Amino acid sequence: MLEKIAHKNGKKQVKKADSDSDSGSEGDEVADLPSMMSNPGAQPKARNSVSAEAFGKYHVKEVYTAKVVKKSEENKSKIEARLQQAFMFKALSKEELDIVLDAMEERAFKAGDTVIKEGDEGAVLFVVESGELDCVKQIDGVSKHLKTFEAGDAFGELALLYNAPRAATITAKTDACLWELDRSTFNHIVKDAAQRKRDKYEDFLASVPILQSIDNYERTKISDVIKECNFEKGAQVIAEGEEGTVFFLIISGQAVATKMMPGASEHTEVMQYKTGDYFGELALLKDAPRAANVIAKTNLTCATIDRVSFQKLLGPLDQILMRNMEAYQNYM
Repeated sequence: MLEKIAHKNGKKQVKKADSDSDSGSEGDEVADLPSMMSNPGAQPKARNSVSAEAFGKYHVKEVYTAKVVKKSEENKSKIEARLQQAFMFKALSKEELDIVLDAMEERAFKAGDTVIKEGDEGAVLFVVESGELDCVKQIDGVSKHLKTFEAGDAFGELALLYNAPRAATITAKTDACLWELDRSTFNHIVKDAAQRKRDKYEDFLASVPILQSIDNYERTKISDVIKECNFEKGAQVIAEGEEGTVFFLIISGQAVATKMMPGASEHTEVMQYKTGDYFGELALLKDAPRAANVIAKTNLTCATIDRVSFQKLLGPLDQILMRNMEAYQNYM
């Protein structure tokens, strides 16, 4: 995917070569849940002109002009904080994030309001600012509750990606405030960014031994939430006793784990890590302080996953990760 940023007459223009790859995200089985609400009060205006060319079956070329919905800097900050909690937005660059922030619109719903209805056409997705919303789907003629969406959750992208009807009905359980994003901005900005990130980490994740037992779809989900961190040789990555909030996968470099043993005057090396190894899972699995220090033995690049994403995406891997605890038993 190629991206070129030009400045013409004081306006930013982004030209993209788009791919036909699909982008899924958190809650795919019910992610199709936004609504089709009109906004008579919105005052969209052209700011960014984005030319996107899809080299797909029909080589369709279309020009996308991002809309701008006027909002305060305070509201922009609120939206940005919520977007950082939603998996699908974590791949955005600063410029892409700015475009999305400008395009999002605020929607308010009362308890009991239907936000989207199963079977309806989907034109927008939502990110929850506040409140709770219930997701219900008809299965064999019976309404089944699938999930409750809370602040920071996003839903509705599947209908946008696949031009498909809504997969479920979403109803406001309490009064709720949502941020709405239109189909064009999602497909031209968010989808492209997610695909570039997936392409970057696909081969690496497939090479990680602990992840070889999961399928490509699950690896794709993990790539969506990865954040890359770099450490210089000798830097402390995690400290014994501190709260554990991040899980680490080594992309390149080496690290060592050290621990202060009873009666010892110096830290003892208890583990060594290389490319493809992981660490930091014990504190997340056991909700306990870090069991050891981890120091960068060389310049180190890690893919990191935060606690919330770890719990949502790696839950099925708990038993696999638990096996690694045996390596620490002599030092616990």
